[in-house]
Amino acid sequence: MSEVSEIDEAEWALWSGFVAMHNHLARELDRRLQRDAGISQGDYGVLLTLFKAPEHQLRPSALGEKIGWEKSRVSHQLTRMATRGLVERVEHDTDARGTLVVLTKAGRLALLKAMRDHAMAIRSLFLDQLEPHEKRALADVSSRVLGRLAPPVVE
Repeated sequence: MSEVSEIDEAEWALWSGFVAMHNHLARELDRRLQRDAGISQGDYGVLLTLFKAPEHQLRPSALGEKIGWEKSRVSHQLTRMATRGLVERVEHDTDARGTLVVLTKAGRLALLKAMRDHAMAIRSLFLDQLEPHEKRALADVSSRVLGRLAPPVVE
């Protein structure tokens, strides 16, 4: 054990391997989304969240909560996406306090174009590398760690 921390060398190696895998996997998935569909991983997350939302719209704050982003990141991402016609901001019909983010037809088409190839990339680069028991263990670990980090988002 190190004098600096209570994490031993094997645990540091586990953590470092996990972080490296996550970073490389995210970068490769983003590269493929850019190449194949012309959208980023951030675009994809926003589009998918709006696609699943009732009437394909959410308040920016609810969108941020669902994808785990801070307000400023959501705002900048939405500005870039609105410029490209993937989403639009509209005044809330019944609540003058704010706006809604709405999935546009172009955004829906971009998402649908990306979904199959993105799912195939996730399968080949990640899921196919795991045995069934590893998938169950990873799902359990993910659930426990997420449970410690934040309250669940109500759908």
